[in-house]
Amino acid sequence: MQTRLGEAEMHLEHLTITRKTVTGLADRLTAVAPDLPEHSDYPRILAAFNHASGPLRAKDVCEALGHELLSKNVEGTRAKLKRLVKLGILTEADTDNFARKQ
Repeated sequence: MQTRLGEAEMHLEHLTITRKTVTGLADRLTAVAPDLPEHSDYPRILAAFNHASGPLRAKDVCEALGHELLSKNVEGTRAKLKRLVKLGILTEADTDNFARKQ
């Protein structure tokens, strides 16, 4: 009987640890996937931010998308980044420094 009680207590302890782990991970996930505007660049922009270790500028994102660094391409990318800020997906810490919202 003592052995079974010890096993049950250990099992309960493991369940408690698992619950804490899953709850901690769930807090990091967004509840609903954001609705992105319909353009093929948006998922690619988010992928660039997922691989980045810090904020990105419009030029950096433009390069990550494989676009030439022409003024029209950089400005178009900047407009998309600002739209993602308005949607609450990105933040703009400084002028033209964008990062994934935490």
